[in-house]
Amino acid sequence: MRLVRWTPDDLLRRLDDVVAVYGEAMGYRADLLEARRGYIATHVRRPGFRAVASLTSSGHLAGFGYGYVGAAGQWWHDQVWRALDQPTRRRWLADCFEVVELHVRPAAQGHGLGAGQLRALLTMTENATTLLSTPEADEQTSRAWRLYRRFGFVDVLRDFRFPGDERPFGVLGRDLPLPVPGSTPPPSVPTPPPVRS
Repeated sequence: MRLVRWTPDDLLRRLDDVVAVYGEAMGYRADLLEARRGYIATHVRRPGFRAVASLTSSGHLAGFGYGYVGAAGQWWHDQVWRALDQPTRRRWLADCFEVVELHVRPAAQGHGLGAGQLRALLTMTENATTLLSTPEADEQTSRAWRLYRRFGFVDVLRDFRFPGDERPFGVLGRDLPLPVPGSTPPPSVPTPPPVRS
């Protein structure tokens, strides 16, 4: 398995594969996947776009992740911004890299691909914080939640519902940069309690 950095054009060339992995990982219906294809195609042109992919030895896509710098006018950023109070907005959204998608095919999960993709993405940005959203789940059994907690993500917003999706989501954040492996992490900065929507 190889972890590679993707340019926007690399991702667009493999857009069919990206959408297929996304659909397998999220369990979304075909009509939602077609809408997602259009969103992804526009995301690659956003400021600070970074992407990585996990490829098998034969070049098949096993997983991918991407993100960009959050800014006013972006749908996800504006939804989260409206749900937070002013101090929390300043804390998390002032200089934020948004992890937009991070997925691994179900058959390839449990082998560290998601962790490798997340670490690579977060070391490719120079922002002060990072945020992501993930469906609410049992933190003890959800691979995604266990991964984010291992990486030091904390609650920013819980049980939040984005328009058009009936599931509740958690919005999680952490400070950047990531600690260098083997080093002692700096003392954590107190985080305000999560906002409940």
